[in-house]
Amino acid sequence: MNIRSLTRGDGVVIGAAVLLFIASFLDIYSIDGASDSADIPSLWGSGPVVLGVVLAGIIGAALVVVARGLPQPRKVAGLDLGQFGVTFTVFAAWCALGNVFDPAGAFDNDGGFSDGLGAGTGLILALVATLIMAAAAVATPLVPALKGALLPAPRPAAPQPYGAQPQGGYGYPGAQQPSYGGQPGQPGQPGQPYGGQPQQAQQPQPQAQPAGDFSPFWFAVPVPRPLFGEDGSPTPIAELAPGTWYLAVEQRGSALVAQTQDGRRGVLQDTSGIQRG
Repeated sequence: MNIRSLTRGDGVVIGAAVLLFIASFLDIYSIDGASDSADIPSLWGSGPVVLGVVLAGIIGAALVVVARGLPQPRKVAGLDLGQFGVTFTVFAAWCALGNVFDPAGAFDNDGGFSDGLGAGTGLILALVATLIMAAAAVATPLVPALKGALLPAPRPAAPQPYGAQPQGGYGYPGAQQPSYGGQPGQPGQPGQPYGGQPQQAQQPQPQAQPAGDFSPFWFAVPVPRPLFGEDGSPTPIAELAPGTWYLAVEQRGSALVAQTQDGRRGVLQDTSGIQRG
């Protein structure tokens, strides 16, 4: 699971799920005239509220976040996991709304028992949390501000120009290494075989730069975007996720040829709004 593919909308869903979990430990009822020491049950004291509001909301939030972080969409009964999650969050908000309007439930017809009974702090806070959760889950694919990456992508190391050589050091082919039988007392000269004549140290030849003015660079996409095969196939070979850096190795008009972390190459046709490293 790639957490850097999470969006700001997913962050709102996660925050609402935390708020719902906290609300589940607060009072489910508000009773007129009850003392501060009255033992009023929390949301966990009601089975319908636990199943329809608390667990449905938390499960829905988890499905939305997990579906976003998976590299490939997972489906159950033909539906995407994210769609299941959105459905759960909407259902939880609907149940919370019903419990706030009618916290007494079946007690309403029991001889005025519910006259002083109202929705407690836990129910009201649960309604707020589930409404925020459902709204964020539904609006994230539609609102550009919510589709942005939740975590900023780390700045990548600058790619070396084509044909560049690493710094000299032990084991570097271009470094001068002493050999058996070298002449002592000649600092800076490579070792020579016994009885041999000193030779000019061979310097590595730089490789030619590629044709054109394009230089490879790192980039990140603002929203998930498909990567198509270089053969022009309409079927995507991968999906680029926000919060991950990819290497652009070639430019074809307004499109880029990008390389993924596993070495696959493809054409990114929509390059609008990309972040260069």
